[in-house]
Amino acid sequence: MKLMKKLAAAVITSALLAAVTVPVFAETGIYTPATADQWLPQKYTGFAYSHDPMKDARASKDIIVNENAIYGYSPDPESARLGEFAAYDWSDPTVVWKARQDRLMYLEQDSLLYQTYAVYLTQGKSVEETAREISRLRNVIRLQAYQDDPAALAKVKASNLKTYGNEEGPSADSLYKKYGSWETVLMKAFSTNHGMDACLGLYDDNYPRYVLLGEMPAE
Repeated sequence: MKLMKKLAAAVITSALLAAVTVPVFAETGIYTPATADQWLPQKYTGFAYSHDPMKDARASKDIIVNENAIYGYSPDPESARLGEFAAYDWSDPTVVWKARQDRLMYLEQDSLLYQTYAVYLTQGKSVEETAREISRLRNVIRLQAYQDDPAALAKVKASNLKTYGNEEGPSADSLYKKYGSWETVLMKAFSTNHGMDACLGLYDDNYPRYVLLGEMPAE
């Protein structure tokens, strides 16, 4: 019952997050453009998250403070999960803008996970069946987010191979072996990488999701 309540709330949260646009920071010059070439902020100083990513173990293990980066953080070259992305120029507005749009699209596509969960719930599927399918879809969605960027897709697959031993991402069986619970496997499928969110200005936007999934303490 606790899991069902969390996921029901997650459906609402997901819908809200999907509607989020890049906030306007008039005092910093950071704003949402219609196209990348319109994104010409005058300065980046002054931007700060309400929640400190470096106090979040899930984020700090993958990122470093980078005063030259658009949002103040960039992937840690030593990170097993995000190290492949450290070579990007995180001070380049066009690079970060493109990566941010890709991630927003990826987060929006997460709605498919919630829809599938709702269908499986009404069909009376077991937690294991649901966790297996949601985990599979999660991997598919993650790779599809990079379908128009072969270089980034190659980096994601390399990261998956290094981290999970599988280019497609973690298998449901490997996750079950790690956590020992199909409910936990299911919940993990709805989580996002906190470090990448921080690098792309989305950490505060996604913080409610972290709390909802039990990844951060409620405030």
